[in-house]
Amino acid sequence: MPSSVMPTSSNITSAAIAAQGLRKAYGDKTVLDGIDLRIPAGSVFALLGPNGAGKTTAVKILSTLISADDGQAQVGGHDLATDPQAVRAAIGVTGQFSAVDGLITGEENMLLMADLHHLPRDEGRKVAAELLERFDLTDAAKKPASTYSGGMKRRLDLAMTLVGNPRIIFLDEPTTGLDPRSRHNMWGIIRGLVADGVTVFLTTQYLEEADELADRIAVLNDGKLVAEGSAEELKRLIPGGHVRLRFTDPDAYQSAATALREVTRDDEALALQIPSDGSQRELRSTLDWLDSLGIEADELTVHTPDLDDVFFALTGPTSGTSPAYHPANTTDSPKENAR
Repeated sequence: MPSSVMPTSSNITSAAIAAQGLRKAYGDKTVLDGIDLRIPAGSVFALLGPNGAGKTTAVKILSTLISADDGQAQVGGHDLATDPQAVRAAIGVTGQFSAVDGLITGEENMLLMADLHHLPRDEGRKVAAELLERFDLTDAAKKPASTYSGGMKRRLDLAMTLVGNPRIIFLDEPTTGLDPRSRHNMWGIIRGLVADGVTVFLTTQYLEEADELADRIAVLNDGKLVAEGSAEELKRLIPGGHVRLRFTDPDAYQSAATALREVTRDDEALALQIPSDGSQRELRSTLDWLDSLGIEADELTVHTPDLDDVFFALTGPTSGTSPAYHPANTTDSPKENAR
């Protein structure tokens, strides 16, 4: 990545991760097409997109595993082009596939990472023990990692990433293949890291995961960022939100339907739907309007589009199944090179 395309820019220096115009192509295939990012310290940023959209390529570039063809970026205040070693010292990367060595114990995996970070022997043992306890792996520490469950391996993988005490962590689909309980446990670990001030850059197959964890979410499609915002902001981009009024008295239902007119009726359920973006201001306006008409429903619920709706609207369905739930594209992942 030549330094000529990575000038220092004052508007990207105050974020944990910042990029402008990142581009990457393989032959005639453009994988990233000029993306801009700005991720505050101590936050979770989730990057969503179909397989092949460029998510893992973005992680590879920002974690110095590959070079961009064009653009500029800083990670942890360090320029990717001019100071990649400083970037590597500030970050940790957990790839799509576990980097755990199954032939040795969990403790030995941790001590190996401590050696790679050139920690003194006593300090390495202390750090390993603390992290094994933090990730509830102390009882299994002396057992071969090959005997660990999938959730335990992912916890060990993340614990190994933390040996160097990175303040910025890239998690590339960290919960893929985990059962719901293990996934929720991993979410708790990620929240704990952020509470300690760590910045997390997350790619995920699970839209619920982004909704649960991320302060900001960006949607990547065909190498371009097509939307960015909080989960609630993204949901409001998509039409289909509504307020649903349900009645138990058929006469009250008919009176309301006549008075409201431009609503969607469900005569069987005695329910009416009023278009709404789900915002507090519009809900208050709708309630005031209903009061002015003397309409009082037995039940009122607010429905807003979810991230599934957002994903489909912004990226388009593939063969009737959301691409976000396809298995990871193994040709575009850091894997063993993550560390």
